[in-house]
Amino acid sequence: MSNLPFDPLLVSIAAPLALALLIALGLPKRWSVRLAYGAFAVPLLLALHTWWHFSSVPLSDGYAFLTTYSTGLETLGISLKLGLNGISLPLFAMAGIVGFAAGLYAIQSQAERLKIYLMLLLIMQGGLMGVFASVDVFFLYFFHELALIPTFIMVGVWGGRDRSYAAMKMTIYLTAGAMISLVGLIALYVQSGANSFDLIELKRHLAAQPLAETVQQNIFGLLLLGFGVLVSLWPFHTWAPLGYGAAPSSNAMLHAGVLKKFGLYGLIQVALPLLPAGIGHWAHPLAWLAVIGNVIVVGFITMAQRDLKQMIGYSSVMHMGYAFLGIAAASVLGIGGVVLMMVAHGLSVALMFLLATSVHHRTQTFAMDEMGGLALKTPVLAAFFAAGTFASIGLPGFANFWGELTIFVALWQFSPTITVLAIAGVVISAVYGLRAVAAVFFGPATTRMSEVARTHPPADLRWAERVPALVLLVALLFVGLWPKSMSDPINAALAPATQTAAR
Repeated sequence: MSNLPFDPLLVSIAAPLALALLIALGLPKRWSVRLAYGAFAVPLLLALHTWWHFSSVPLSDGYAFLTTYSTGLETLGISLKLGLNGISLPLFAMAGIVGFAAGLYAIQSQAERLKIYLMLLLIMQGGLMGVFASVDVFFLYFFHELALIPTFIMVGVWGGRDRSYAAMKMTIYLTAGAMISLVGLIALYVQSGANSFDLIELKRHLAAQPLAETVQQNIFGLLLLGFGVLVSLWPFHTWAPLGYGAAPSSNAMLHAGVLKKFGLYGLIQVALPLLPAGIGHWAHPLAWLAVIGNVIVVGFITMAQRDLKQMIGYSSVMHMGYAFLGIAAASVLGIGGVVLMMVAHGLSVALMFLLATSVHHRTQTFAMDEMGGLALKTPVLAAFFAAGTFASIGLPGFANFWGELTIFVALWQFSPTITVLAIAGVVISAVYGLRAVAAVFFGPATTRMSEVARTHPPADLRWAERVPALVLLVALLFVGLWPKSMSDPINAALAPATQTAAR
């Protein structure tokens, strides 16, 4: 049982935000960089602590580490209520791991205006920990917005090619998605009559007095549209590859790896248990949109990419289609698979963005047809890249395998036809993933690559790059080899919600 003398959830949120505030107030660069190691490590250590002790901590209404803090807004049904259930626990741990890896990579990046760069990344990290620790829907949304704002700034200031256009497009799409989601959440608050944003209270109230089916379907539709834009549901996906292609590496790692999961998390944690009639109404349209748009169409677009970072961005959009298919299945197996996949995808896509930037540092390009033969010069980088690719494809032994497998099994019970189309996406993933490994690391070096190697001989991964990559890879292997460590609490948390949705 946890015996810490403080609330681990509150401290995991406050530590990075406190350092960000100190930097904003003029903390010298030397101390900013030194303290940043601790500010990124604290959420990681506390996330692992809560995961380790979760099974031994008494649950209250399905939540562990449950604590409420007064906000002065209690008359509006708003309070800072923090806690973890079986759904938020693995995502909270994943946010800590990816944030730590992104932070280490950022500290060693020597980016221009490093203090401000770290300050924005710390704000993102604090917001992300808050998203998955919040039991109050208002603060769940608030922390998402807090983490989202630095993304626009970092892409616009530190981004690469087309950064201004990418930042503007991300701002328009993600702001629109967030506003539609907010309308849906406010409608849920008003229509419920519970006079509370507390998820526990909302579940209790709506279990006794459920909303009319038409109302549930309309609110669920609003949430599906808003959250869908945030997760890059086709055809509202075009902001993602462009934004990730332009984003600085640590920002892409945190956004694609963690923040992008907010929409899926909102559907699973809020919409499914509170609006069970909604998924029944929208399941088939959602499934067909995801399998045709995200998996097949975006999958072929990913195959056509010759820019390494763009390929990873489109791959991320494609794999979100599997997550939406698991939600459409609306079973413990399917949605549990989605949670596992969210964790696995967060770790693997963060690893791939880190490694793509490492490749760029050695080749001075993201164009895969200008590379080749890099494995001879950088065998460790080649090994990490191949492992990250295998994880993304869903090779057994990595966390992604269990997420995809459980989604496919649940989806077969929902629709065999859609399942066959979805499994075709695995072949597409293998084609573009293995082709990228071959183009970058094997075969003869291109003329341009040979010229670059003569003037700037490529060195293998430095320890500053190896350590964050190793953190992510070890986490992928750990969950891949011991999925039960996360699946048991997920199943326990999902059973009541999915049984209600099934009825």
